[in-house]
Amino acid sequence: MGSETGRALVLGTLAHEDGFAADAIAALLAEGGLHAPSPLTELEHAALAKGPSAGVPPWVPGNYPAWLHDTLATRFGTTLSEEMTVLAARAPLDLRVNSLKANAEHARAVLRADGLDAAPCRFAPLGLRLPPGSAVTRSRAYLDGLVEVQDEGSQIASLLAGAEPGMTVIDLAAGAGGKSLALAASMGNAGQIIAADIDAERLARLAPRAARAGARIIERRVLRPWAGGADPDFPDLPGGVDLVVLDAPCSGSGTWRRNPESKWRLTPDALTDFARIQASLLDRAARLVRPGGRLAYMTCSILEAENSGAIHAFFERNAKFAIILPEEALNRSRFGAISGLSGEVGIMLSPARTGTDGFFIALLRRKAEAAGVDGS
Repeated sequence: MGSETGRALVLGTLAHEDGFAADAIAALLAEGGLHAPSPLTELEHAALAKGPSAGVPPWVPGNYPAWLHDTLATRFGTTLSEEMTVLAARAPLDLRVNSLKANAEHARAVLRADGLDAAPCRFAPLGLRLPPGSAVTRSRAYLDGLVEVQDEGSQIASLLAGAEPGMTVIDLAAGAGGKSLALAASMGNAGQIIAADIDAERLARLAPRAARAGARIIERRVLRPWAGGADPDFPDLPGGVDLVVLDAPCSGSGTWRRNPESKWRLTPDALTDFARIQASLLDRAARLVRPGGRLAYMTCSILEAENSGAIHAFFERNAKFAIILPEEALNRSRFGAISGLSGEVGIMLSPARTGTDGFFIALLRRKAEAAGVDGS
């Protein structure tokens, strides 16, 4: 529009984002009036008819920070524009059927009785999808613990972690416990899950959720700061845990369609801080895993620095772990349909490719011959 006034920005948005032709915009503004926008000027009409100027950088129509362009272009290549378009759309509402209380058919029937027609998710076997804004938390299915709100990508990550009945599992950055609940269902309420987080208030939300879901094997622990050496929060478990699940704090770039403002709050310094936290948590997790046990690292990020970059850096610090090849993990978990999304060290989900939030999952196994628990 040749200007950055409020009027110019609105007119440009109508044309570029909403697809209005110049004549259609002119018709909307034709009447004018004291309390209405004035009609288009000849210059405005000409600018709208001409369309976007040549040479507009891709982060403008893509609606993402310019400083992230090289990172995103390397990650997505020729599909970058499609990914950013879908990542700017409104997200659906996904549910996980709680297998401790129901199967998918029964949960769908109870939801339908409340006027909610849920469709099966594409990949997650217990995933159901509703339109955005569905009032599921007032439904009997939710109040009775038959379903839990959880994005399909998070459900896939929880299943790929491979929790089995009888295991000792630590959910090391549990937050409000969504993955702990999914892990408890996978384990059939047999074994032990320790949901740990540094945020006591957030972790407290897990108690009523677990009660509603009938998940009886989850213990909560509030984490204290750790700077290496003996872990003050797990004195009983060094080197003795079957599975550590680490959904690490991250940029949240995979959830931009749910939290669009977060993309503009992210800074290079913040990304550096996240990388430091991720490295520290990976090192803490590594000390807890028994020989032959697994470490599942995941983020809701689409940025390589937080995903494969974090795993490669971990291997430089720790020779006691080996990668579980993504293809092996997918096939074992009956997710062969998304095998094309796997990379060298992990599996990448994204809104355009899988219809999920952006999610990264890497599975590591501690070498059986490794001795000691120093994590070196």
